[in-house]
Amino acid sequence: MLERYKLLKEYAGPIDLKYMSYQELINLAEEVRDYILEVTAKNGGHVGPGLGVVELTIALLRVFDPPSDVIVWDIGHQAYPWKILTDRKEKFPTLRQYGGISGFLRREESVYDAFGAGHSSTSISAALGFRKAMDLLDQKGYVVAVIGDGAMTAGMAFEALNNAGHLRPNRFIVILNDNEMSISPNVGAISTYLSKILSGRFVQETRQRAKRLLEHISGVSRIAKLTEEFLKGLISPGIIFEELGFNYIGPVNGHDLQALERTLENIKSIEGPVLLHIYTKKGKGYKPAESDPVTWHGVAPYKRESGEFIKKPSPPTWTSIFGKAVVELAQMYPDLVVITPAMREGSGLVEFSQKFPERFFDVGIAEQHACTFAGGLAAQGLKPIAAYYSTFLQRAYDQVIHDIALQNLHVVFAIDRGGLVGDDGPTHHGVFDLSYLRCIPNMVVSAPKDEQELRDLLYTAINSHGPFAIRYPRGPAYGVPTEGFKEVPIGSWEMLLEGEDAIILAVGYTVYQALKASEMLKEEGIKVGVVNARFVKPMDDSMLAHLCKTYPVFITVEDNVIVGGFGAGVLEWLSQKGILKRVLTIGVPDRFIEHGNQNLLRSLVGIDAEGIANRVREFLRSLKSSELHIL
Repeated sequence: MLERYKLLKEYAGPIDLKYMSYQELINLAEEVRDYILEVTAKNGGHVGPGLGVVELTIALLRVFDPPSDVIVWDIGHQAYPWKILTDRKEKFPTLRQYGGISGFLRREESVYDAFGAGHSSTSISAALGFRKAMDLLDQKGYVVAVIGDGAMTAGMAFEALNNAGHLRPNRFIVILNDNEMSISPNVGAISTYLSKILSGRFVQETRQRAKRLLEHISGVSRIAKLTEEFLKGLISPGIIFEELGFNYIGPVNGHDLQALERTLENIKSIEGPVLLHIYTKKGKGYKPAESDPVTWHGVAPYKRESGEFIKKPSPPTWTSIFGKAVVELAQMYPDLVVITPAMREGSGLVEFSQKFPERFFDVGIAEQHACTFAGGLAAQGLKPIAAYYSTFLQRAYDQVIHDIALQNLHVVFAIDRGGLVGDDGPTHHGVFDLSYLRCIPNMVVSAPKDEQELRDLLYTAINSHGPFAIRYPRGPAYGVPTEGFKEVPIGSWEMLLEGEDAIILAVGYTVYQALKASEMLKEEGIKVGVVNARFVKPMDDSMLAHLCKTYPVFITVEDNVIVGGFGAGVLEWLSQKGILKRVLTIGVPDRFIEHGNQNLLRSLVGIDAEGIANRVREFLRSLKSSELHIL
């Protein structure tokens, strides 16, 4: 694939950039964009973010000397050009493929990836840690944090800015890559503030002219200084960063390579922390991505020429089923409201936001705030649904415990991307939620087996009291017809198939896989029953007691880590009852699972039908073997 590129095919690493002319660099930038499009058209990926930072990446590699100088990217999906132009141009076609390179930054992948980044708003904190460590070790390199794609709207970024302003480190630079977008368009006062800066670019020149004028006023230095500060606050929106202790520079056109490089060179000599504000266009160089940056933030494979997505026939996604159900429920319940942390499109809430704009709250990349905000809505008597990705709910864990569960507030957590998500890899797998929610008092934890049950659990949750979590996977559902809503008794399980040799207790996505596995085993004369354990908490005490009298062997299956998950809960129940039972727990093993095709990963960890059948077969054989050995 590299053979088609004049410059990129000969490119050996960052040192080459320092000897290229600006025209060559401009040509190289176009080749990098083309390469990103070629690979993502086949593999899918985060198209828009990377296309917007090609010139910035080149400028950083020309002005600084990583890995001696530390560059921390935030969010990591901006770093496709970084991967190509550091040391992974040959590996780039393996992007997001099993065994290939990650779609995010990973320390184990390259010495150039200083800090892993899958979630947002971590760069300034990490970079400050690098800077202070280097100071203590008497290392003189520079540390640069590149924060963009809406990551500056999160509270963690401002916590770090506050601390950096207090510590006042030298050789510490924060680059705010302002493309006015996260995944969805940015929202909130901070976003409006940054837009104000962009809409008034003249203020920097005005401010400098005022400063030069005041410097020539003799004999009134005190008045001049006060006047300068007043004018700075009046005409420079960047004053907020200066009040936090940073030297604010910008905004600068992030696609003007020469201006960007010159600015970076100049700020290297400024004492104290520096915030460089640049503006870029998400999706730069590819018209479909420029015109629709929301859709082209992260995409499946597509036809590059037309921008048409390559769609395979499949049932509706779990996300779309949720989105449709919430709209219907909102028509039934005027006090139902929805909150999401910057995931309107990703959580299937576009239609809801359009039909009920006054009842929809996108709070930006602020997972902690979203949770407690939902708690306030609930405390005042509304019915809030807080829609999260499983991996992002982890960031609000303290709020779930203290602000919701402790007060037993009626907040419904709609948790998308539960289980293995596929190509985005370990930073985005939602495989911990059953474990981290199950241990919280007052919390109901559930997982639907199919589309209709998702609707029914949502209906049940809306009509319940206290915190209620519903987790469901990424991707297409099973194609089960849906109609209406019905209430499901909380804590009730569903017997789907009777057996003799063993009983499988399956949760969520794995229920239908367990049924298929039972059919496979039946052909071998092994009779295994299947239960839809749709409530992880509370469990169905009466059914469990009945099953203990009926079945000699229990198998639990879940799309969640084994440690502390549903299977662990069944073992705890048996222990508390003093019941001895042979139990096999099947789920995600106690390690981080790499990126790759979602169904491939499910197969590799053994939670698809074939994997379940194999584990059950081996377990029953081992039990028979041990019994014979005892005899």
